[in-house]
Amino acid sequence: MNSLPKEEIQMWLTSLNKDPIFKILLKNSNLTKVQAETFLIDILAEKIVNKKLVYEEKAKLRLLKAGVSRGSFNRTLAQARKNIIKSIYTVILLGYLGIFDDPRLEPYIEIANKIRAYNEKYREILESGKIEEDQIKILQTLQNEIEKMLFHLSKPRSFSGKK
Repeated sequence: MNSLPKEEIQMWLTSLNKDPIFKILLKNSNLTKVQAETFLIDILAEKIVNKKLVYEEKAKLRLLKAGVSRGSFNRTLAQARKNIIKSIYTVILLGYLGIFDDPRLEPYIEIANKIRAYNEKYREILESGKIEEDQIKILQTLQNEIEKMLFHLSKPRSFSGKK
């Protein structure tokens, strides 16, 4: 793998780590920063470079200067996958128990929809190639609103139904 895709992937990871919405979501997820980075490399790196990568190459994509060993990468990836599977099973369990009908979940569904709308608008602006000041203001407003909602919803008390 030449250094251009490696730099591209690492720049993307670095920018993602600066994204305030990503930071809030990651902080309140079941993944550590290292696990998220490792998992993202595993599932997205091949799409970016358009070829199959062995784990040794993926390990070198980590943001650490020298990357990590293949074994360390694989251990972290296994931990990330385990945490993701547990999270998915938690969501399935909530559905099985009928919890999704609980009105206390509505704010979480609303924030998921806002994040999706924000993401779509962001991609639309990037793909258009022309970024106008009013578009930036709309994105900033959406981002601030999402950050505030995420901050509020990350508190255990927000799910209790009490204000």
